[in-house]
Amino acid sequence: MSKLPKPENLASSIDHRPPRKPWMDTKPEFRPGTYSYPAKPKVLENMGFPFPREWSPTDEDWKLPENWQEIVHNAFKDRLSKYRSLKVFMDICVRCGACADKCHYFIGSGDPKNMPVLRAELLRSIYRNDFTTFGKLLGRFGGARKLTEDVIKEWFYYFYQCTECRRCSLFCPYGIDTAEITMMGRELLHELGLSINWVMEPISNCFHVGNHLGIPPHTFKDIIDFMCDDIEEITGIRIEVPLNKKGAEVLFVTPSGDYFADPGTYTFMGYLMLFHEIGLDYTMSTYASEGGNFGLFNSYEAMKRLNAKIYAEAKRLGVKWILGGECGHMWRVVHQYMDTLNGPADFLEVPRNPITGTVFHNARSTKMVHVVEFTSDLIKHGALNLDPSRNDHLIVTHHDSCNPSRALGLFEEPRYILRHVCNHFYDMPDQTIREQTFCCGSGAGLNNDEFMEMRMRGGMPRAQAVKYVHKKYGVNTLTCICAIDRAALPTLMDYWVPEVQVAGIHELVANALVMRGEKEREVNLRGEPLPGKEG
Repeated sequence: MSKLPKPENLASSIDHRPPRKPWMDTKPEFRPGTYSYPAKPKVLENMGFPFPREWSPTDEDWKLPENWQEIVHNAFKDRLSKYRSLKVFMDICVRCGACADKCHYFIGSGDPKNMPVLRAELLRSIYRNDFTTFGKLLGRFGGARKLTEDVIKEWFYYFYQCTECRRCSLFCPYGIDTAEITMMGRELLHELGLSINWVMEPISNCFHVGNHLGIPPHTFKDIIDFMCDDIEEITGIRIEVPLNKKGAEVLFVTPSGDYFADPGTYTFMGYLMLFHEIGLDYTMSTYASEGGNFGLFNSYEAMKRLNAKIYAEAKRLGVKWILGGECGHMWRVVHQYMDTLNGPADFLEVPRNPITGTVFHNARSTKMVHVVEFTSDLIKHGALNLDPSRNDHLIVTHHDSCNPSRALGLFEEPRYILRHVCNHFYDMPDQTIREQTFCCGSGAGLNNDEFMEMRMRGGMPRAQAVKYVHKKYGVNTLTCICAIDRAALPTLMDYWVPEVQVAGIHELVANALVMRGEKEREVNLRGEPLPGKEG
């Protein structure tokens, strides 16, 4: 990992003045902290992906295939014919600049090519040159340029400095989804074997083992058993978690980050306690033990392969519907792409909450419900005995995770839950939450150590909003409903606002949940004394 400057030095280094050279003449500087390591050849070979090889972004020669220009041209042509939206996005932009200052990476770096409008021009300029008469006639004067190796390097640098958060799209008067432009840019790079290991290795692990981290079935079971031991120590209640149970009503899937590392583990324990308390007839699968989908960050084909595993396992186990954990990109894939990827899931039933009777008509096509929808419905119907005073040591604010908020519209449900499980909740400023939420700065596969400087730059706008409520209200806890956020935000908070910890919603639910037959609680899920139990 490159050495990270102090926060005050990083902030003071941001310069939003454009360079003197035209943007087409300005090359990216691959310096430590600003790029991610390339995919290992073995990882690409395992998936049958094209052109595995050893190379480095800092090399002069990237060892491109001999006919690389033809490959990119044909791949671009194929996607223009396949995705009508891509052609519209290539043609319709008037470069008004409404999106320019909306990207967290531009705010944190000052690099004009991180303005969404200019990042899109990196691809659009090739589109004009290769696929429009105007561009062919006028060339550079018409905003067109030829595809060169320097362009490929520029694509790699900037398309992997975009978290596909879609905040910029919210402000576009034409509705251009710049995240989909980034996705297409990454797909074209993928055709040349140019991708990053932090995306490709999780894809390979998930496809072959069942989860991004490569945790095998027996280890998955052991992890759950250890968590049940911890729950029993805290509550006095022994929970048995069904695995690979055929005929259960519900298949529960959640991101592997929830059972691998803190603070996600506390969120996972919260799920288990909740399901036990309400007597949910569910199962988990040791073969589809991943709700997340890193394929979203690489290609349509990879996304389709990983999404299919969940539904194939639901069919094998004979469940009625699927309940998903606190995840981000899992929900972007299911909500926006599922029907054309692997759906519709006609072999499943429209989800119905067996405790309250609520039918989730919004999931009638995908047959999959987000756990915060499920839990907020339980609370609304009085199905849970909650003691919010158990969280009185926490002063909470909520980060609207980009994918389940902007892509799925889950704005009220997490806040509804929080207001019932804690007594001290404060929102961040309006222009930084809900639809306008700022990204954690580490999504879309960029949550790696070698990219740390850009992560801290990109996460700065979110951190500043947290700092505001920390100073105004004494906020000490930042909640979220995304596993990448739970992995990335602790590092961001440690850097910018070290007084604030990160938690999942269901960690706080479990703290407040008064379970039937529990012993007197002394500590929360983190082993910390509950308010009034400090002595």
